[in-house]
Amino acid sequence: MNKAFVREPDFDGRAYCPKCGSLGTAVTSRTLDHHVRGEWRTQLGEHAWYCSFADCDVAYFDLFERSVTVDTLHTSVYPKDPSAPICACFGFTTDDIAADVEEGTPTRIRELLAKSESAEAQCHTLAADGRSCMREVQRLYLRATDA
Repeated sequence: MNKAFVREPDFDGRAYCPKCGSLGTAVTSRTLDHHVRGEWRTQLGEHAWYCSFADCDVAYFDLFERSVTVDTLHTSVYPKDPSAPICACFGFTTDDIAADVEEGTPTRIRELLAKSESAEAQCHTLAADGRSCMREVQRLYLRATDA
């Protein structure tokens, strides 16, 4: 069949990292403006996605396969840098999770949950993926307690 008559699939909002193929998380221009250094920010348009695969050096990309790497960001971000705070709003780290696991109670995680529901939380801007960190914090805590 002639390709001129083949219909392109409709865009469903999903985008995949051009380097590793991971499903990206859509982010706003506010998130990009906060994280990407000015000279690199112009490489991406208003719509971009975050690649959360830890071993991929692409941080953000767009549908035209333009991308910016982690070395173009203002600061290191989790999970690209495992020592970076999981929570960019309140500085919560994997050490905090380890302390909760060691003490046998998720005291710090509960405090973070309360803060994440407050007006102080600015996840849309400060988090690299523009989302609350609570899902990842809970996942890491459950993984550590299962071990």
